[in-house]
Amino acid sequence: MPTALNALETPALLLDEPRMMANIARLSARLRALGVPLRPHVKTAKCIEVALAMTGGAPGPITVSTLREAERFAQAGFRDITYAVGISANKLPHVAELLARGVRLTVILDSVEAAVAVAGFMRGRREGLDVLIEIDTDGHRAGVQPESPDLLAVAHALQAPQVALMGVLTHAGESYQCKGDEALRAMAEQERAGAVLAAQRLRAAGHPAPVVSVGSTPTALSAVDLSGVTEVRAGVFVFFDLVMAGVGVCTPEQIAVSVLTTVIGHQDHRGWTLCDAGWMALSRDRGTAAQAVDQGYGLVCDAAGQVLPDFIVSAVSQEHGTITHRSGDPTRRLNLPVGTMLRILPNHACATGAQHDRYRVLDESGGVAREWERFGGW
Repeated sequence: MPTALNALETPALLLDEPRMMANIARLSARLRALGVPLRPHVKTAKCIEVALAMTGGAPGPITVSTLREAERFAQAGFRDITYAVGISANKLPHVAELLARGVRLTVILDSVEAAVAVAGFMRGRREGLDVLIEIDTDGHRAGVQPESPDLLAVAHALQAPQVALMGVLTHAGESYQCKGDEALRAMAEQERAGAVLAAQRLRAAGHPAPVVSVGSTPTALSAVDLSGVTEVRAGVFVFFDLVMAGVGVCTPEQIAVSVLTTVIGHQDHRGWTLCDAGWMALSRDRGTAAQAVDQGYGLVCDAAGQVLPDFIVSAVSQEHGTITHRSGDPTRRLNLPVGTMLRILPNHACATGAQHDRYRVLDESGGVAREWERFGGW
């Protein structure tokens, strides 16, 4: 029988499995309609069971953000893995270990220096290594501009017997700053067009580029045309969070992860309700601070997951959270007894998840049906 929430010690990371499965089904249906496969990014989940749910129940192509993730997922049978952080020379021995174990690992890079390092390291090895050139389609972070001469210089530097240039990869991280459906659709098209242009330039110069990989949760859920794209990567869609709700691609009611916490005290004259979820449980992420609605360190729900409108965790210390009304008015406070359980929806599912070593998985009844291990580190 499922375990009741009031039997848990808090704080605890909860995962609402029905919500998670609905989130997966939503993106999967959208991408099927656009005719492009999903290569889910498992950095948000860092969990074998969640990754299997994202790939349809059996190990399939995935994206990771650390080589430790690649290691753990390879042990669970995932053999087609893209490591979507720019490769550096000090990680190449670990890459070689994974290749020797039969993992088809793809790495990314965006500089001649990194390309030279990869080509030199792989020369004379038995296994081959697939490489994607990272493209900057939004000015957000890393990558080569689609029109830059550097693109062809990097491709030329990769020419080595055991290195296969497979194409391009981009991530429209700037989509997190978009406001409204029109802006999201425009960003999705900007991402697609830039990546396709880069691949076309490589092909015109005689380089193979069978892979055109794009993806972020906002653009994946907003794209109306993915012509020329061969795969979509997205990760946080599996859980969603308050940042994604602020962007407009989900509602708080679709967020599948939360932190269960207990009321441990009050400061009535200040309008404070104290709980046992501080920054060690919630993280210090303040990703909604720049959005139209600042959710503090998380939005407060009752134990059943129903949002308590306008109550947020407004301050945190290591093991304490301070819950107040959004207005700051001390007369508008939660009148809940000590011992009451609440749930906190996170600003950033990745950051909050990183604070915990397991999910308590909720079934349709709202009880804890199972526990799933999650892992971190590099």
